[in-house]
Amino acid sequence: MNTPSPSTPPDGMPVYRVLTGPDDATFCHRVSEMLALGYELHGGPAATSNGGHVIVAQALLWPSGAQGARAAGS
Repeated sequence: MNTPSPSTPPDGMPVYRVLTGPDDATFCHRVSEMLALGYELHGGPAATSNGGHVIVAQALLWPSGAQGARAAGS
């Protein structure tokens, strides 16, 4: 059963977040933690290379922020 998310993220976290880091298990766990808190993925991941390592980024949006962003973009 899904419980409604509060209108704001917990602990004063921002509505919009971008996580970045090496493409490894730690990064995946960070994204998973944000999803477990109630954030939603915003678009697909981005990846680049710094010459030796792949660096990834994933944007996340709090659900109430997603509704506001959709309304503003209409």
